[in-house]
Amino acid sequence: MNKYADIIVDISHSKLDRVFQYRVPHNLMDKIVIGTVVDIPFGKGNKNLKGYVIGFTDKPNFDVDKIKDITGVASMNMSIEAHLIKLAVWMKERYACTIISALRTLIPIGKKVNEKTQKEIVRIIEADELKSYIKMWDNKNYKALSRAGNHLLTCEKCKQSTIIKKADITPAVLSNLEKKGIIKINSERIYREPYNVNNIRRSKNKLPNIEQQKVINKVLSNLNKESQVHLIHGITGSGKTEVYMQIIEKVLEKGQQAIVLIPEIALTPQTVRNFISRFGNQVGVMHSKLSAGEKYDGWRRARDGDISIMIGPRSAVFTPFKKLGMIIIDEEHEMSYKSEVSPKYHAREVAIKRGEMTGADVVLGSATPSLESYHLAKEGKYTLLELKEKAASTNKLDVKVIDMREELINGNKSIFSDTLRNEIQNKLFNKEQIILFLNRRGYSRFVSCRQCGYVIKCDSCDIPYTYHAFGDKLICHYCGKTINMVSKCPSCNSKYIKQFGIGTEKVESYVKKEFPTARVLRMDLDTTTRKNSYDTILGKFRNGEADILIGTQMVAKGHDFPDVTLVGVIAADLSLYMSDFRASERTFQLLTQVTGRAGRSNLQGTAIIQSYTPEHYSITKSKEQDYIGFYEAEIKYRQVMNYPPFSNLLVLLIQSTNEKELIRRSFELKNDILLVASRMGLEIIGPSPANVSKIKNNYRRVILLRSTGYKELMQFINRYMERLSIKYKDISIQMDINPLISY
Repeated sequence: MNKYADIIVDISHSKLDRVFQYRVPHNLMDKIVIGTVVDIPFGKGNKNLKGYVIGFTDKPNFDVDKIKDITGVASMNMSIEAHLIKLAVWMKERYACTIISALRTLIPIGKKVNEKTQKEIVRIIEADELKSYIKMWDNKNYKALSRAGNHLLTCEKCKQSTIIKKADITPAVLSNLEKKGIIKINSERIYREPYNVNNIRRSKNKLPNIEQQKVINKVLSNLNKESQVHLIHGITGSGKTEVYMQIIEKVLEKGQQAIVLIPEIALTPQTVRNFISRFGNQVGVMHSKLSAGEKYDGWRRARDGDISIMIGPRSAVFTPFKKLGMIIIDEEHEMSYKSEVSPKYHAREVAIKRGEMTGADVVLGSATPSLESYHLAKEGKYTLLELKEKAASTNKLDVKVIDMREELINGNKSIFSDTLRNEIQNKLFNKEQIILFLNRRGYSRFVSCRQCGYVIKCDSCDIPYTYHAFGDKLICHYCGKTINMVSKCPSCNSKYIKQFGIGTEKVESYVKKEFPTARVLRMDLDTTTRKNSYDTILGKFRNGEADILIGTQMVAKGHDFPDVTLVGVIAADLSLYMSDFRASERTFQLLTQVTGRAGRSNLQGTAIIQSYTPEHYSITKSKEQDYIGFYEAEIKYRQVMNYPPFSNLLVLLIQSTNEKELIRRSFELKNDILLVASRMGLEIIGPSPANVSKIKNNYRRVILLRSTGYKELMQFINRYMERLSIKYKDISIQMDINPLISY
């Protein structure tokens, strides 16, 4: 009997976002299962494409005579777990994407990667017999064979690379010896390891305090029952990582596996080190800085059960574990858990859905939970667990807020308040470490003419260039365009050109000038372009090779540096007045997270927040480390304004290279939407210019739809958006549901 496979073809086009059927040849019956990536002939020209098997049937829906055969199993040799296929189907519905884009997201690489092998040479004859061979080779002047033979006398087993190097021979010599029956060449699969497990000292469980033990017991009491979501609200330094590891230890004892999500690649080295020290070679890692081979090996080891814990940013949520028991999302409030490219999924939502499908529990952890998560916990939809005490430090963090308006009145025009400058000097004298935080890279924010006021902007984007002192360049942080710094104003030809504003590069320059003996490191997007740059910078700082670490939000989250006793926030207001309803929440989270880097050991910690609006509740509450107070103030604002978590948002980002045509068509689109939106109870806002109204020569406008229910937005998308996209195919329309970035 013939068997037919339901296949999704690897083409990103909405018209092809459906199931195609192919016949499974008899010689491939045992090799193809749900999730297998196969080669198929497609279209009139039988173009060879990849496809994803999502099901089987004995009764095809099409004319049997027109059904083609599967050509073979794809050479990349990667298949998807059956429950992950179901997850991809759910993502298609949840995030209004194509099924193929969801399936591609589940696989970390899209090209063939060769397996890495290590060859071992084994001598299979006795030493006396080998000596006879060597004597004969010497007589015939077979020098290479003689050198190989003499090396084999000293070791019966050795790596092929070792004998080739030490005996100065080629692989062909070894092939010759194998043909003669003198040696056997064994080939062993080895994995590419991003981290050397042997270089990390093993550690044991720490004795949890009373609070930690209560949280551990509560999570474990639900293990292997119906999937449940736990929210651990633990202050910075409360020992959430230790709680995670002790929970995972019990998960592993039950023969199950765990995924640990972290928000930043910068946190990966520290987190991996902590977990390897506890769990050894059971730990794998997955992130975008790994090579294709390292990603492939990590994916295969997870699928084959060679590891039991996977650590990584949001894409690690798709790790192909077959016995998944726990998903932990650290710093669950972070924006980086939401993808900005299609499918625009949120790792937290995907983790919870995957937990429902597999019975795995989900643990969310944060010192500053997202308002959405905390609101759900308060409503009883998540289990709320709290850690209110620091795990190690006995000292309370001393947080000071400095009003920079008063500093200016008193004649201080420096980027450092007198208080922060004095504290830096004291910490340097005491040989303690310092973190200085500014969430903007570069040297100066923009370059302007002081005579005519002209601001030098990128001609492809509607934003000013950022000045970078290294290379004396102006760089657009949206499209990456770079030009040389100008000496005269392009508008009035004046020589009065000056850089305004500050970035991390300027802070570094200022620190080196103000504190010339201090050893300084900078960590931002400009200094972390290489593969191991995160680990290198953080490793140097952790090892005491620097006194001051200057950085953007990369340094704000999750790092544990025992010798850091001072954190200085240069400009707390940078994120406060963005055109985003989450601006206050982001500011509070960033300030609470970064100030929490100080005083994590028994040394007294001090944090200094510099602000021009010190009375704002996001700053006063972060000073007090008062999440509950901030939540109560912010949730009232959200409710009055009908923002999430009390509503759901759909953003339509409309783009065109023709600005006038974009404006005209965007209003026509709004009118078409109005015809159906009112019947569905949707509120429409816009069209209005996007926050950045031009990027890479594309003009941008935004229409916002708001609804109390998620279902209504999805109904609108499914019923009308494909039709509208066809009608407005002359302009680009991108959708984002409940975005975390401001368009």
